[in-house]
Amino acid sequence: MSDDCPFRTFLAGFLVLLPLAVTITVIVWVGTFIYAYLGPDSAVGRILTSIGFGFSNSPVIAYALGAVIVVGLIYLLGLLVESRLETRVRHLIDSLMQRIPFVGNLYDVTKRFVAIMDRKEQDGLKSMSPVWCFFGGDGGAAVLGLLPMPKPILIGGRPYHVILVPSAPVPVGGALIYVPAAWVKPANVGVETLMSIYVSMGVTSPQVVEGGPERVELPRPGDRLPESREENRSDAGNRRSDR
Repeated sequence: MSDDCPFRTFLAGFLVLLPLAVTITVIVWVGTFIYAYLGPDSAVGRILTSIGFGFSNSPVIAYALGAVIVVGLIYLLGLLVESRLETRVRHLIDSLMQRIPFVGNLYDVTKRFVAIMDRKEQDGLKSMSPVWCFFGGDGGAAVLGLLPMPKPILIGGRPYHVILVPSAPVPVGGALIYVPAAWVKPANVGVETLMSIYVSMGVTSPQVVEGGPERVELPRPGDRLPESREENRSDAGNRRSDR
């Protein structure tokens, strides 16, 4: 028996537990994040507690009752939305929010982002599609993002796409980047898959990317390089021969 046998045994057990440990870590991190913003000590938690204080003097019970009341009101709003009053309710909320300076713009962007998560909103899913951004052109660093609108805009006379790059592991915020249109390629993944990649901090990306019909492979030794690289290599060879 070799000396590294105990190490291999330990490594085998470690690799088995690693996915479970990462999953638990992500769940705990998300739970801590949600508790920080929705817990009893947060601003939202204090509002829920104040609502429940009308029914109980206990802070815990008041917080729970406030949460139940808010959830019930949201459920009633959902019933109205699913009824024939959906258009009127949405129009009323949109008209009220868009009248407020700056808040209206923020509300419009948030509404567009939430629309892609709603399976009923087919227009939202089509208007924001996953794309690959190859910075520097083909073969450059690749970033997976969302394309809010298919039509590019002109910056300095050149076409650029507006790309939304979510943040990980909570893809609520992110960055808005204007990328040259030639660097943007359609991604062979859905919106839900894109979100799962960011939530898992890239753990699921090898399984998703490699399984697509349009996967991006690294060049192998002997493969033909792109024209730009071949031209650069030939130019370098000619310079050496001239010397």
